[in-house]
Amino acid sequence: MATYKLSPSDLTFAWDECPYCYYMKVKHGVSVKGPFPGIFTRMANLTSEFYLGRQSAELSPDLPPGIVSLREKFVKSAPIQLPGAVSQCYISGRFDAVIEFEDGSFGLVDYKTSDAKEEHAAFYARQLTAYAYALENPAPGALGLAPVRRMGLFVVTPERFERSAAGEVGFVNRTTWVEVRRDDAAFLDLLGQVLALLDAPEPPAPSETCGLCVYRKEMEGR
Repeated sequence: MATYKLSPSDLTFAWDECPYCYYMKVKHGVSVKGPFPGIFTRMANLTSEFYLGRQSAELSPDLPPGIVSLREKFVKSAPIQLPGAVSQCYISGRFDAVIEFEDGSFGLVDYKTSDAKEEHAAFYARQLTAYAYALENPAPGALGLAPVRRMGLFVVTPERFERSAAGEVGFVNRTTWVEVRRDDAAFLDLLGQVLALLDAPEPPAPSETCGLCVYRKEMEGR
């Protein structure tokens, strides 16, 4: 019986983009890292540093009273064994931030530099749910927090560029809190699909819409 390490971000992006590439990455460690502009990582880190230790109301007045208590922490879940699955898996990754609410519950925050769109809530739901599940079901010695009752995206949207009286220049941003609904049943159903794919003796057919698969096929045909 195999035990697969599953990344919350891969469950969000790689799984939907190309099942073949996902299979090869998780099962055989074969992957190609795409270009991710480092400036976005820098902006997310600056945002995360700024809000650490601040009240939840500064993220959104709709959030319960609390404080942003953690940032950039790794999580690892206990092994997950699903009914009917041959193998098992565990969740491993790093979240952006956690809010500790006054009632003893917790909230997960994902910082984004983008336009705020409601469809983003559904898109990132599985990633945040994966972090929440790992925090509530931690591996021995891993970070554990429970219950996780709120999840959301804190979206920073640049609106204009200004110069201050002191001569400094910078973007003036609009911030938006986008609530993300947690659905553990849908998440566990997804994990069942993932394990069924990974337990197959052969990978699925390469995707006709995956740029890497198309390139690989063209090179093989030469």
